[in-house]
Amino acid sequence: MPIELKVPEAGESVTEIEIGAWLKNVGDHIEKDEAVVSLESDKATMDLSAPQSGTLTQVLKQKGEIAKVGEVIGYLEKNGDGAKPAATPAPEKKPAPVEAAKPKSEPEPPSREVAPKPPKTEESRSGMVRPENKKVEEPAEPRISESSVEVVSGQPGRQEEVVRMSRLRRTAAKRLVDAQHQAALLTTFNEVDMGAVLALRKDHGEAFQKKYNAKLGMMSFFVKACIDALKQFPALNAEVRDEDIIYHNYFDIGIAIGGGKGLVVPVLRNAENLSFAEIEIAISDLAARARANTLKVEELQGGTFTITNGGIYGSMLSTPIVNPPQSGILGLHAIQDRPVAREGNVVICPMMYMALTYDHRIVDGREAVSCLKRIKEVIENPSRMLIEV
Repeated sequence: MPIELKVPEAGESVTEIEIGAWLKNVGDHIEKDEAVVSLESDKATMDLSAPQSGTLTQVLKQKGEIAKVGEVIGYLEKNGDGAKPAATPAPEKKPAPVEAAKPKSEPEPPSREVAPKPPKTEESRSGMVRPENKKVEEPAEPRISESSVEVVSGQPGRQEEVVRMSRLRRTAAKRLVDAQHQAALLTTFNEVDMGAVLALRKDHGEAFQKKYNAKLGMMSFFVKACIDALKQFPALNAEVRDEDIIYHNYFDIGIAIGGGKGLVVPVLRNAENLSFAEIEIAISDLAARARANTLKVEELQGGTFTITNGGIYGSMLSTPIVNPPQSGILGLHAIQDRPVAREGNVVICPMMYMALTYDHRIVDGREAVSCLKRIKEVIENPSRMLIEV
């Protein structure tokens, strides 16, 4: 009996998905729980695994097509239950017609397969070498495929390729544009001395990794610092819903991660209850699964505040865009040694620029500036996170 490959549930608000790449071909043997095809929803990319071992016998939906949740998109056959699809027989070759014999007195035409001697060449004004007295060929017609269009211009280095945006990237693009159109976004900046955090990492990083099997990174410090600041300025942990302001008394912190199919923002639920080790372990796990496109949809939903770190790519300064319906996002940047004034002296310190983008509809400038200043104070003196002063 055929085994159905059905589109699984992908979150309460997801009713359809887009077929991504088929990871197996018809006729391939597939083990149980082995990925067969990738599926793209508005919120995440996931792989559909085989419910049982068998052979892929039929594909009903091709890459780029839309399928409903619960719809069958292909079939497997258990080993031995069905034969692989029969190969299409090759067309029967018909014998070539025999030409009638010609009189011997009639001379035979020269064979077309004998190539003429190559003509002399001349160099054109553009530097290209073309045959002399020979018509220049017209540019080839654009070649169109299911996933891309390659336009051949006839000149080297002038090709173009059009690739359809993934469903995830299309949705993210729409949400970011909507955020700029619907919210009153404003960004405030500050700089922070990372010396204390770097010293803690140097002093305790090795012991931390041995005990928890996780690297002591910087993100756990900023998650803790943000929660400390958001408690004092709750509007940045709130959202606008119609004509109401919804204040959250919990802290679900989104961490922006570059995944295999684009930027994703998995959420640390109730981050206020997590230790440094739990935060680092959770972020490491989310990042690994983001690169492997195995994040669950529910892990990408919600969030009350977001942190994004462009510094890992070398960014010095940027203005991040709020992830709606949130009202705030913190942007981190590269750490660089810079001269700063300390007690009348110029010293070199590891400095980082921070950017806080906020929704000015519900967050006043004073609140935003004070919130970012509090994050700076906590990072420069991490002990404040312990005694909450």
